[in-house]
Amino acid sequence: MRTVQNWFRDTTGGLPRTFWYLWAGTLVNRLGSFVVIFLAIYLTQVRGFSEFETGVVLGLWGAGGAVGTLTGGVLADRWGRRPTLLTAHLGAATMMLALGLARPLWLVALGALLLGVFAEGARPAFGAMMIDVVPQTDRLRAFTLNYWAINLGFASAAVLAGLAAEASYLLLFVVDAATTLGTAAIIFLKVGETRQRRDVRPGANQPDGAAPHRGGLRVALTDRVFVGFVMVNVLLALIFMQHTSMLPIAMGQDGLSPSTYGTVIAVNGVLIVVGQLFIPRLIAGRGRSNVLALAAVLVGLGFGLTAFADGAWFYALTVVIWTLGEMLNSPSNSTLIAELSPSTLRGRYQGLFSLSWSVAAFGAPVAGGFVREQFGNSTLWFGCAGIAAVAAVAHLVSGPARERRSGDLRAHESAYVEAAAPRTTGGQRTPDAAPANA
Repeated sequence: MRTVQNWFRDTTGGLPRTFWYLWAGTLVNRLGSFVVIFLAIYLTQVRGFSEFETGVVLGLWGAGGAVGTLTGGVLADRWGRRPTLLTAHLGAATMMLALGLARPLWLVALGALLLGVFAEGARPAFGAMMIDVVPQTDRLRAFTLNYWAINLGFASAAVLAGLAAEASYLLLFVVDAATTLGTAAIIFLKVGETRQRRDVRPGANQPDGAAPHRGGLRVALTDRVFVGFVMVNVLLALIFMQHTSMLPIAMGQDGLSPSTYGTVIAVNGVLIVVGQLFIPRLIAGRGRSNVLALAAVLVGLGFGLTAFADGAWFYALTVVIWTLGEMLNSPSNSTLIAELSPSTLRGRYQGLFSLSWSVAAFGAPVAGGFVREQFGNSTLWFGCAGIAAVAAVAHLVSGPARERRSGDLRAHESAYVEAAAPRTTGGQRTPDAAPANA
């Protein structure tokens, strides 16, 4: 019993209160994440759209997300994390209801586009806020705990959404909007602004290369190491996004009901809830590039085996395999993003990384729908396995450069903090830099 208590304390203890409010907001939001899970089924089976039309609508959601992540990243650094989060959540709740009430194809497409803008616009600000409030030494377990909350909510939502869909698809949109507003309420009532601005006076004592980064989004876009990391993630994201776009369609064509899909995909969330909290100790001290490469292999294996699935148990088995890869991939990715992001540009770097998921959210359903219609189901899933293999090799090749970049950035920022710290002169404290503005 003491061992369990010690493990629980080591896993959850010592994290800032703001982190736990963000964690609670994540859980509430994901408990109602009904629409994304069942949108493909809703569009094909309820609205009667073709696979290609469905892919286009889902792709527009991804395209909107691309705009939202970049805009949200810039706003998180310039305007602030808190107002960006509140605006994004309020907008997402509004568009969720609008999408549920839309009828013509063009209006559904427009609603999906705008929903993507607002829903994904919150992601960079949220990630930046997490990095702001959690010390570097605690980030791996903090991101793991947050990912655990995401999947606890997702697992519950998948099952509940399957039942709700059989009663009324409009109910999915209403509940999703309500939980999004609930998250906004938690942020409004409990979470303050966390952004720190470093305004350095001319002539302040700063070492070369350690001054605050300027240049905005251009800095992130010209950071070749980080952009390379984002591009590798695009490959894996293209595979992951098939579980909400082409997987429900494939299962439906095998005669499986929406509630069966909800149960099968809930395996993903349940497995992560059961095992994710043990991942930090499992991967501690291991090469991050090796962990990410292994994760890619497992993802490719799981999605590749979907080509042979023809029953609920087989689909569930494939979900188990690629979920193991996801469990290794997510915390390693999150800590690496934090270490590659200059502190003054965290929102922009988070936005650029989130763009990889938005690109996949656009490309995966469009490409997946095209491949299934033109070349068949098996070709799609074998293609996913091939893409994952390329991603695994890319992680192994680019890993050393990423670790060097991470070490250099930490050294430069530590040198800046030390140089800008208040000095004592004649009994009085003399700051090298102006106070930070929240």
